[in-house]
Amino acid sequence: MAGVAELSGTDRVVVVGAGLAGAQCALKLRQGGRQGRITLVGEEPHAPYDRPPLSKDVLLGKADSTALDIDYGQLGIELLTGRRATGLTPGVLHTDGGDLPYGSLVIATGAVPRALPGAERAHLLHTLDDALALRALLRPGLRLVLVGAGWIGAEVSTAARAAGCEVTVVEAGPAPLPGALPTELGSAMAAWYAEAGVELRCGVGVAAVEPGAVLLADGSHLPADEVVVGIGARPATGWLAGSGVELDATGAVVVDGRLRTSVPGVFAAGDCVSYPSARAGARLAVQHWDHALRSGEAVAAAVLGADAPAYDPVPYFWSEQFGRMVQYAGRHAEGDQLVRRGDPRGADWSVLWLRDGVPSALLTVDRPRDLAQGRRLIERGTALDPARAADPAVPLKAAVAG
Repeated sequence: MAGVAELSGTDRVVVVGAGLAGAQCALKLRQGGRQGRITLVGEEPHAPYDRPPLSKDVLLGKADSTALDIDYGQLGIELLTGRRATGLTPGVLHTDGGDLPYGSLVIATGAVPRALPGAERAHLLHTLDDALALRALLRPGLRLVLVGAGWIGAEVSTAARAAGCEVTVVEAGPAPLPGALPTELGSAMAAWYAEAGVELRCGVGVAAVEPGAVLLADGSHLPADEVVVGIGARPATGWLAGSGVELDATGAVVVDGRLRTSVPGVFAAGDCVSYPSARAGARLAVQHWDHALRSGEAVAAAVLGADAPAYDPVPYFWSEQFGRMVQYAGRHAEGDQLVRRGDPRGADWSVLWLRDGVPSALLTVDRPRDLAQGRRLIERGTALDPARAADPAVPLKAAVAG
């Protein structure tokens, strides 16, 4: 009977996607008492590694590897690298290296960078190999054009300037971080580019990437020895077509509060999911390190059948750029009251978003105490006095209403 179970895969949990979410899930399954087979499947040839350092330490030459400190062999976790998922039918994950039967499946295939049409010559930064290849190109005097003034654009600009490159960033939106932050805040960050010696061109798109140049939509040309595109990412879920797993309009896997998909026995975590958030009053798709870590642990608990609350943490993200630590917690929405703490032209400052007096989100620049206190206030749903919250000399925990 044991042989039958092994062949059918009914004793096996297969985790497809060997990023942080998938690795955390496999680890927590074993630590949580799972005795059966656990198989972790990754498309890349590397063991699971951390991605945030790719645009920081790896590009800056401070690290060559960011592998996670997990001993898969000692834990009895079967790690299959270089295996790409190709499809899913009930009880079987199909890969380019053969079929893998499962009893439970966790989808953690993450997200992939959005390509720029007509920019086949451009570089994308997503994998360790991408980062090492780009690092080898950075040199004094290299003319580098970055498409997109988002988080990746700012971090790569920082590393490229440290390497002595001549950097130009092109952003179709009116200011850095369009869509993520109000224009007035993004405009305050534009000064950071100038201080670092980076030319920032906002309000213009890219028409084409040509040999030695980037053609902009306004007809102008930018000399470019190398081009990097950082215009966001999309869920890596194309392989799920026809599987019965429900996807939303963006391609994200639709899960419930226990990270269960529409297919029995199939769960999902990390950058590829859309989950319901009572805190935000909407479904959220979060593509950040903290979410990958937390959802990886939460989905392991769900597979184990643990009695845990619905997955609904306060989203959190950080970015190191131009010598500053930028941190964001929560999720703001249009109509939330914006409260400024300090002058964005200064060395450190924060902004809060309040919804009916309760903080919904917080952005801090080199103000770690604001981040720590504000994050707790968001988690607890504590109302604040807007006037006191606007005073940067008043600790946020001392700005509680009443």
